[in-house]
Amino acid sequence: MNRLMLGIALLSGLVFAGCGGQGNKSAKDSSNATSFGSNSNANVLLGAGSTFVYPLFSKLFAEYAKENHVMVNYQSIGSGGGILQLTNKTIDFGDSDAPLNEEQTKKMSAPVLHIPMCSGAVVISYNLPGLKSTLKLNPEVLANLFLGKITKWNDPQIAKINPGVSLPETGVFIVHRSDGSGTTNIFTTYLSKVNSDWNTKPGKGSAINWPAGLGGKGNEGVSGLIKQTPGAIGYIELAYAIQNNMAFADMQNSSGNFITPTVASTSAAGNITIPDDAKVSLSNTGAKDGYPISGFTWALIYKEQNYDGRSLQRAQKMLKLLWWNIHDGQKYCKDLNYAPLSPAAVAVGEKILKSATFDGKPILE
Repeated sequence: MNRLMLGIALLSGLVFAGCGGQGNKSAKDSSNATSFGSNSNANVLLGAGSTFVYPLFSKLFAEYAKENHVMVNYQSIGSGGGILQLTNKTIDFGDSDAPLNEEQTKKMSAPVLHIPMCSGAVVISYNLPGLKSTLKLNPEVLANLFLGKITKWNDPQIAKINPGVSLPETGVFIVHRSDGSGTTNIFTTYLSKVNSDWNTKPGKGSAINWPAGLGGKGNEGVSGLIKQTPGAIGYIELAYAIQNNMAFADMQNSSGNFITPTVASTSAAGNITIPDDAKVSLSNTGAKDGYPISGFTWALIYKEQNYDGRSLQRAQKMLKLLWWNIHDGQKYCKDLNYAPLSPAAVAVGEKILKSATFDGKPILE
């Protein structure tokens, strides 16, 4: 592919239609963020972060506004961007598909709570025109593809686990995220668990040094690049793949079963014990019917809400929103291809929200 074609693909990749007919809003500069102390914007809450959860959040916040007359301005800029804006205190809440790491935690001025919102599947999407069968991939082949060790789609390693499938000689074109991303963290954490070469280098994280490929910004950008490029393969959230009518692979899990990513198989992966802080990885599940590349997404808030001129009323509105998300809002998950929280995860989320304070006193009773 020449540079002109790559440039066109990059630009095209930024177009994504959100759920409910809403287009993906471009991220606004943080300098335009509403002041926490502004009475004129008392009914507008500010959030930013994960593109992974954007289709669901679009629906949730639209429904919440109808019921409660509180608007939410959510910027779909990637988990890394949401964490940065929370660090800078320009938003009410962030959202990340990865818990804060040690470095990010140190940069926060106070303890941050992680509230699980739902779980979702990171699917391996590909563009192979003419391929009628669903591609099957196992951990070794997937790692070798993204390590740049497999460069043709008719490679014997792929053919071995796809018997009888006519694979093209097309070259493999790797697509990955260019921004700090919780989706990347889920994907690379999985690869680090299942492949020693990957674990040694490049390893896991929200942003890594990729051995091969081209980056796209957000799930939207990666989706666009895959759709524009024959031979491409990349990782995106399940909802983006389905809404954009994109092909995605069945992945072999730790039980040896090839699993189609669905709400049911994602729910199976999340059927585990949830720690009190809700920070847990769902990847490489031991569940025989669980999809192996799954993960939670978390809303991130400061435990102490009295900061930078915030009012108690503003903090209450935000906590009521997040409480609604993990209760009434869960009914919208399945239709948008996210797995609702398990009862255990909801219970942990409740305890975490009730631990938030204003002047040291609990905000929620």
